[in-house]
Amino acid sequence: MSLPWSDAENDAIVADYFAMLADDAVGRAYSKAAHRRALVARIGRAEGSVEYKHQNISAVLKGLGEDWITGYKPAFNFQWSLVDAVARWLARHPDWVARLPRAGSSVLREGADRATAALRDEAPLWIGPPPTHSNAPPPGELEQMMAVAAKFDVAERDARNRALGRAGEARVMASERATLAAAGRHDLAARVRWVADEDGDGAGYDIASFEADGAERLLEVKTTNGWERTPFHLTRNEIAVAEDRREAWQLVRLWNFAREPRAFAIRPPLDAHVSLTPTSFLAALR
Repeated sequence: MSLPWSDAENDAIVADYFAMLADDAVGRAYSKAAHRRALVARIGRAEGSVEYKHQNISAVLKGLGEDWITGYKPAFNFQWSLVDAVARWLARHPDWVARLPRAGSSVLREGADRATAALRDEAPLWIGPPPTHSNAPPPGELEQMMAVAAKFDVAERDARNRALGRAGEARVMASERATLAAAGRHDLAARVRWVADEDGDGAGYDIASFEADGAERLLEVKTTNGWERTPFHLTRNEIAVAEDRREAWQLVRLWNFAREPRAFAIRPPLDAHVSLTPTSFLAALR
C-alpha cells in the first residue's frame, strides 16, 4: 500500500496539471505522456498513481467551479489535502481565476468595458433548459463537489469577479440583439438595454430585451468558468423581482465561459429549480 501524498508531491503534480491545462485551454499542443514521465522521475511515484491523481485534480477543479483537462475524466473520493494544494495554486495565481475567454475572442481583445461593441457580430447563444435531478451526478460525487464549493465559496468568488460578470452580460447582450435581428426585428434589437451597465445593479435584472413579438424579457445573467452546477448568488432584490415579474424575468446561467460559453435559462418560480440558502443577515444595533 502506497503512502499518502505529501504536500510537496501534491503541489508538484498540481503545478504540472495547470501547465497542461493552460496549453489545453488555448489549443496549444502538449504531451501528457511526457509530462507524466517527467513528474514520475521527479517525485518517484508510479505512472498509474500519477495518472489517477490527475483525474482527482479534474474532480477537485470541477468542485471549485473551474474547467479541467477533458482527457482526464474526474475521479472522486479524493483527499482534502489535494483540494488544499489546488487552492494554494489558485491563490498564487489570481490571474487564472480572473481570466476571460481564450485569446482571440473579441471580449478578451477589447476588454469587458468595450465588450458591447466587440460582440456586435457574435452569433446567438443556444440557451437550453436547466439541469435536473435526472441528469445529476451520483449522490456521492455531487456531495463531494458541493462540499468543495461551499468550503471555498465559489459562488462568492464568481460574484466578486466583476470582469467575468461584465463579459458574461455583454455576451448575452450580443446574443439578444443577434437573435432579434435574425428574426427581422432590427427595431427591437436597437432597443435592447444593458441596464446593469447604464443604471447600476439595483434593477433586479441586468438586461432588458424583447421576444420577437415585442414582449418584455428581463434577464439576470450569472457567469462562471465552471460546470453547469456551480453554485451562484442571488440577491434579495433579484428574487423579489423574479417573483413580481414572473412573465418577463428569467435567469441566464452562462457556464464553461472561459473556454466555450454555454447557457441555460431558469424561469420563476425559482424554488422549482434551485435550493435557496440564506448566506448572510443584516445586523443592526438594538
